[in-house]
Amino acid sequence: MERSRGNALISILILVFLLIGTVLAILYAKGFRFNAGNLLQGKPSLSKTGLLVVTSTPNGASVDINHNLTSATDNTIDLLPGKYTVSIHKDGYFPWEKDVNVTKELVTKADALLYPVAPKLESITATGVEGPVVDPSRTKIAYRVASQSAVKNGIYIYDMNARSVLSLQSATKQIANDTLNPFSEAEISWSPDGEQLIATVSGNLGQSTYLLETNQQNTQPRNITAILPSIQAQFDTDLQEKATSQTIALKPALKKIISDNFTILGWSPDDTKILYVASRSANLPLIIKPRLLGLDTLYERRDIKEGGLYVYDIKEDRNTKIIDTTPEACKTDARACDLPISWFPDSLHLVFVDNKQIHMIEYDGSNNTTVYAGPFIGEYAFAWPDGSRLVILTNLNNSTILPNLYTISLK
Repeated sequence: MERSRGNALISILILVFLLIGTVLAILYAKGFRFNAGNLLQGKPSLSKTGLLVVTSTPNGASVDINHNLTSATDNTIDLLPGKYTVSIHKDGYFPWEKDVNVTKELVTKADALLYPVAPKLESITATGVEGPVVDPSRTKIAYRVASQSAVKNGIYIYDMNARSVLSLQSATKQIANDTLNPFSEAEISWSPDGEQLIATVSGNLGQSTYLLETNQQNTQPRNITAILPSIQAQFDTDLQEKATSQTIALKPALKKIISDNFTILGWSPDDTKILYVASRSANLPLIIKPRLLGLDTLYERRDIKEGGLYVYDIKEDRNTKIIDTTPEACKTDARACDLPISWFPDSLHLVFVDNKQIHMIEYDGSNNTTVYAGPFIGEYAFAWPDGSRLVILTNLNNSTILPNLYTISLK
């Protein structure tokens, strides 16, 4: 009898443990975690967690959560809801750090683009370069050469999308030489579609302006001096049509916000974000109500100040501050008022030049990193179309040689 009772008790205990284990497994699968933080006070709790997905380029970097080594990138981490400082670091690269909000039952992402501490420099021209200008698609660079013979001098196009099996230097071609006109001294600018160049040259009889095709050698360049106003008017119309097409699908309320408050500097390559200077001080109203689930607003600034530099994310209805370029800031640092800044191809970062250094910054204003502090000329810093490198103009501080275009590797 006692043996049968003992067996029955063991069976019941096994059943209870199985039930408890099943319940705990279900709770764990649903994201619940045991929180022993108040165990000494007799108040342990079971809390629902959120997921933090941590990735990096390159991968295989170390991940610190609140400055404690926790994992490696390309991993998912269960965390209790709250604010965390995520640090990502890898030997040979600048560290990355950002505060994130983890929300229960939702996925939060931390994606780090890591820049090499010692980037590789590689020349892509060797003839000497003057006045490089990037096209509207940011895939081609026009420049002048004035150090060779009349046949070799002139205007050249470097195609950053060209897939050359020889070298990066072979992606350049001449479109106009100096045999008929001194194009090596011309002022050049791109057409809105990037298919043509306007080149203005000066001579004994005054200025002459030519329209050059960028896909061929212009042996008989078209003189448009007499019709330049109409050509320019057409270009202005093309730019206006493009600007209209970018906003045509936006909600009327957002269109009004843009027209009332934004001086647009540039749309992101994927047309989902707007880089702008605030034309007046205001509080931006919400466009998407209710707000998107899991939206991290740690870096959001809906109170904009006139002259400030911001990015507005159309898909998330989120506004972030990049750099303080307000008049008050410019009184103490005039450089902040006129920073050359442009979008990086991934639509998540921006490139700008400040104090003769090239910086990369995330579109929410975090992780401002000096990626290059070596010598370069002017404020030229063009991103390669695939984001693998930057292009600069430099003579490497050697005043005896002409400057050329060089790339700075980012991967």
